[in-house]
Amino acid sequence: MSGSNLIKRRELVAALLERREGALVVPGLGSPTWDCFAAGGSDDYLYSWGGMGLAVPTALGVALARPGRRVLCLTGDGEMLMGIGSLAVVAAQVPANLGILVLDNESFGETGRQSGLTGIRADLCGIARGAGIGETFEVTSMDQLDDLAGLMFSRPGPTFAVAKIALTDEPWALPEKDGAVIARTFRKAADG
Repeated sequence: MSGSNLIKRRELVAALLERREGALVVPGLGSPTWDCFAAGGSDDYLYSWGGMGLAVPTALGVALARPGRRVLCLTGDGEMLMGIGSLAVVAAQVPANLGILVLDNESFGETGRQSGLTGIRADLCGIARGAGIGETFEVTSMDQLDDLAGLMFSRPGPTFAVAKIALTDEPWALPEKDGAVIARTFRKAADG
């Protein structure tokens, strides 16, 4: 736990997505989805609504179904903790095309900003390594963006990173909410 939390979440997400080079993106609930959409959105983004804890399992499914495409899972610390067992499944499946980035504000930002577990003792990179994911990285500065992009989009996966972000108030940027439309649009982009 670095305690730095100085990175501006939306700025980091936008800068990282500029470097994705055609990667498919599976953002988790809330801020990750809003940030992806605010950064310009794309048919290559599989937005989700109402699936707390399912960003990593969904991204794993996409990575296994599309082994020729890089896949970025972008999720929050609360959602990652809710679906923590999925890291062991990712490690067991060894998808070479999957990168997972957790945006960690060390709080439960979407539900009232209560202190989160990652600000106390939980070490998500340590948990990922314990599950069997060999490549992990903690990001505490925008100066690490190039290394983060390399880990998420270039190095053989599965890879895992935690970005210690500031707790901020960003305006909502809401993408399409119709699940059937999202699925059709994404499937077409993923097949392309």
